[in-house]
Amino acid sequence: MNIPERGPGQRRIGVAVEVPAPYGAQLQEARARFGDAYADAIPPHVTLLGPTVVDEIDVDHVHTHLADVAAQHTPFRLHLRGSATFRPVSPVVFVQVVEGIVECEALESHVRSGLLHQELRFNYHPHVTVAHDLDDAALDQAFDEMAGFDATFDVAEIVLYLHGDDSVWRPTRRFSLTGEVRTG
Repeated sequence: MNIPERGPGQRRIGVAVEVPAPYGAQLQEARARFGDAYADAIPPHVTLLGPTVVDEIDVDHVHTHLADVAAQHTPFRLHLRGSATFRPVSPVVFVQVVEGIVECEALESHVRSGLLHQELRFNYHPHVTVAHDLDDAALDQAFDEMAGFDATFDVAEIVLYLHGDDSVWRPTRRFSLTGEVRTG
């Protein structure tokens, strides 16, 4: 996992769409079953902003930015179904987003602007990781077992996560999607 260094007076954050119960627990249990060391440290999510270091003095500005982003986007339906992989480029197996892709892409682009602007190593591809940095047998098992996974839920908020000194990602603040639905 690509985790940027954090210095004194800085916080490591991320922004994501949280996968709610009961699906989040199912995905976290699956990740643990496959032997993924990050299963207990990373709640199931669709990333909008990967691990990012910000100065503590900028945290209020981050909150303002995320509140502004959320106020411009409407709630949407997210459908997760089936498995896929980034192999051979990266040893990752994930559950696919099959509905809500456009909304995730718009949110990601908007979140990753202004104060939080950064270049991406890879093109953005919304997904939920279920196996990472495992051997081929474990990745194959994850791919096969998650092929039938299917979950649909409404997304009404984005979540700011803080990466603790214990390497666990914890939700610290939620921002409701309150944008107006535009009609014809």
